[in-house]
Amino acid sequence: MYLGEVCTANGERWELQLKGAGPTPFSRQADGRKVLRSSIREFLCSEAMFHLGVPTTRAGACVTSESTVVRDVFYDGNPKYEQCTVVLRVASTFIRFGSFEIFKSADEHTGRAGPSVGRNDIRVQLLDYVISSFYPEIQAAHASDSVQRNAAFFREVTRRTARMVAEWQCVGFCHGVLNTDNMSILGLTIDYGPFGFLDRYDPDHVCNASDNTGRYAYSKQPEVCRWNLRKLAEALQPELPLELGEAILAEEFDAEFQRHYLQKMRRKLGLVQVELEEDGALVSKLLETMHLTGADFTNTFYLLSSFPVELESPGLAEFLARLMEQCASLEELRLAFRPQMDPRQLSMMLMLAQSNPQLFALMGTRAGIARELERVEQQSRLEQLSAAELQSRNQGHWADWLQAYRARLDKDLEGAGDAAAWQAEHVRVMHANNPKYVLRNYIAQNAIEAAERGDFSEVRRVLKLLETPYHCEAGAATDAEATEADGADGRQRSYSSKPPLWAAELCVT
Repeated sequence: MYLGEVCTANGERWELQLKGAGPTPFSRQADGRKVLRSSIREFLCSEAMFHLGVPTTRAGACVTSESTVVRDVFYDGNPKYEQCTVVLRVASTFIRFGSFEIFKSADEHTGRAGPSVGRNDIRVQLLDYVISSFYPEIQAAHASDSVQRNAAFFREVTRRTARMVAEWQCVGFCHGVLNTDNMSILGLTIDYGPFGFLDRYDPDHVCNASDNTGRYAYSKQPEVCRWNLRKLAEALQPELPLELGEAILAEEFDAEFQRHYLQKMRRKLGLVQVELEEDGALVSKLLETMHLTGADFTNTFYLLSSFPVELESPGLAEFLARLMEQCASLEELRLAFRPQMDPRQLSMMLMLAQSNPQLFALMGTRAGIARELERVEQQSRLEQLSAAELQSRNQGHWADWLQAYRARLDKDLEGAGDAAAWQAEHVRVMHANNPKYVLRNYIAQNAIEAAERGDFSEVRRVLKLLETPYHCEAGAATDAEATEADGADGRQRSYSSKPPLWAAELCVT
């Protein structure tokens, strides 16, 4: 529900929007209400992303009431009453890629057209408004040539989107529902529905339980964002010729993403002096090592700031031991790779694939079956592995990568005149780019459960913590301050520690 726009004295524009306040003329048959559970998640995460330095919409307020609505949370036939809640959202604009798709002609597969198909006059008005209001420099530079103006607009949206998704990948953020209506024309993170931050590093992690095909998996987010930009280019026709939009996309997106991603990763690794072509391979090898060892994404990057640079440092053994603590245990891995499908069902699907491959292909389950077979195979290997063997294997993987990392740090140090100054800058940059705290699912869940009991103190506490996610920030909470009662066993657990085992069972839709 759009409330209006505030224009500040220094030229800023802020739109105010209520989410979950009730039905509007566009609600179809839905009740237009939002519940406490999803509202707290959106409120906390949009603020967390802002303080992480990721472009995002903001949350101005979160208000709940005693009114309730019925929701079937997991779509399993077990609906329950939940408290109604309203979130006040703030952004320069909430216009999305999808806003331009209301003019789409009939789809060749579905036959469905946009509600304003044929109204090119409205599309021109919308494009004029967006560019003049939010990209005034582009409007001024191309006032006499609308095609070049629109091309410059699309180029800037492409670059901003590429930088935004690069930031997501660097903090381990998974959006969950990256359709065109969840893509901002300002390159902001928008619409926090099912989302999550990586715990154990898994490039194929899917944070949305209803995404059965893995379309929005963590590793696929750049690809999906590029696909959405292609759809925006299609929607801007004829004001922007499609061949021109496609050329801009091909020229800009991958290059801007890779540039920003690698620049950010260099800073996360504390490479502050020289940029080398080999840095991309070093980052790829780090992520591969994290995947092989099941290392915690956030904590591993944070821990690397304490890596002893000296070859014979007495602290190396202690560092390696702390790094091993961030790797997944046998218990964690067995839980992560447990089969999702009944063995009889899997057997029947495999028989169908052999006897009637055409029907099997039509069912669209090929990728799911492949993943299930991988789980079964992985589970079998894990059953034959001891904890000591896993530890030894993990140490070997990390020893190899740390050797390459130390060699790269040595090259960075060579370009510095003062070793002590380099070391100080190296650590400062790492602390400024590797958060100690992110909104892990289990942290949000604990806050939600307390709020559902009428206690909002945990929500406030988590919000305060997320406002200073980086170690170097003044006022950042210490480990002693940043603890909470674990909902499973009652122990005190640091907000920055690996998640408890029960967190792997959390289901987000």
